[in-house]
Parts: sequence; C-alpha cells; structure tokens
Amino acid sequence: MGSLLLIALYFFAKTVPVKKNIPPKETASTENDIDAQDILKASKSRLNPAQLSYVNRLENSVVRGDVKNQQLESYRQLASFWKDSVKDFFLPAAYYTAEAAKLENSEKKLTFAAQLFLNNLRGEGNPGLKVWMAKQAKELFERALQLNPENDSTKIGLGATYIFGGGANGPQEVMQGIQKILEVAQRDSTNMYAQFMLGLGGIESGQFDRAITRLTKVVAHQPNNLEAILSLAEAYEQKGSKSEAVKWYSEVKKLTNNPELIQAIDQRIKLLR
Repeated sequence: MGSLLLIALYFFAKTVPVKKNIPPKETASTENDIDAQDILKASKSRLNPAQLSYVNRLENSVVRGDVKNQQLESYRQLASFWKDSVKDFFLPAAYYTAEAAKLENSEKKLTFAAQLFLNNLRGEGNPGLKVWMAKQAKELFERALQLNPENDSTKIGLGATYIFGGGANGPQEVMQGIQKILEVAQRDSTNMYAQFMLGLGGIESGQFDRAITRLTKVVAHQPNNLEAILSLAEAYEQKGSKSEAVKWYSEVKKLTNNPELIQAIDQRIKLLR
C-alpha cells in the first residue's frame, strides 16, 4: 500500500495538489501519444546541464563485453539518479527500475517494480499516462506470474491493474480485473488483500453496496488499515450515505497524526455536513 501522503493525494485530490513530473499535455493526451521516450525526454528537459550530461553518459555507457551486466548496472544507476538525486521524478525512476527488473528476471524485483506503478495508478488523472502506467504494471505482473504462477498476491496485483487502468478502455476491463481477483477470493475468503481490492473495484464500477460489504470485512480484520477505512468512507459518500461517510472519515483522524491528511479530512467532513 502507498504512504499516508499518497493516500491523501488520491482521496483528497481537490484539496491537496498533486506534484508529478509528466510530459507536456500536447504529448500526453492519448494512449498513442505516450511512450517511455516521451516521458524520458520531458523529464530530461528539466535537468541542469551537469545532470543532463550525467544521465546521457549513463544511457550510453554500455560497450562491448558483458553487455547484460553493464546494461543492468546502467538501469540501476539511472533509477537511483531519478529517485534520489532529483526529487519528484517518479516516472523515469519507475521506468528504469522496471527495465532492470525485466533484465534480472527476478520474481521479487518484477513484483516490486509492478507495485510502483500500481500504487500510483489509481490517483493518476492524465489518461495517456494512466494507460502507459497500466501497461507497464501488467507486463511486470505477467512476467512475475510466469516465474511463479501460484502467487496469489501477484494475481491480485494484476487484477487491480486492470481495475485502475481500465477507465481508458471501458468498464469491461474493470470487470475483467474484478474477475481475476475473485478467483483468489473465492478460493481464500480470508485473503484481505483480495477483499480490499474487490472493495476498490466495487467503487470503480459503481457497485457501492458490494464495495461496502468487502471493505467492512477488511476493516473488521484490520482496524488500523487507514486506506481501507478511507475507501469505506468514500464508498458511503459515493452512495450518498453522508452520515456513515462522516463516521468513517472521523475514524481515520483517530489513527493518524499526519497534518495534511487530517486537514483534508476536516475539509471533506465540512462539505458533507
């Protein structure tokens, strides 16, 4: 799950501004307009000359010899640069983390990279970027499942990617994702990750009563799960049950000291009353 800040950014996007380095609107409006090179080009345009020179050197560092290990090291250094040396450049950092994971072909690394995209996918408002991020996550989860077809968490992650990336391709893709997660939940009703994602899927598909049932179950088993409680409050709000929404938003305030989240909740409660 994401951090408290990511949770707040998604649930209260209107009150907490989202800051993310993305390609210009003219190159990020549709699925056909977006690819990794667009993202890298837009991100590099914001670097100073020394940073740009360093990135270009890393990108061209692979020479003859042990090409695979050289490429892997290059991807790792590029991911580290975009993540640590310059801030708020999530997309190029995630891209190079994913490329390194594909080359290494480790189940752990593939699922880690896939989760990077999934954790940021739900709150992404740019349709072109949402489609691109969903494609990256799907490929990574699918590669991980090829290595370990029995991993339920990976199956759930793949289904969630369909749900949160499905908006651009219609409700049928959302339902496809729900079905993938249902396969796990029907076999193991105690899998709270599956129940949680099905709850979110219910919100995405407008099935608020089903979402409430799933999320209530998660909260009963995990009473300190802030994201589940926030989702439950959202489901009640979307259904039109304002008093229940206020009740669950208020529960979050008892479990966090995060001032941004508390402020956003107070503003939401004020609107509901």
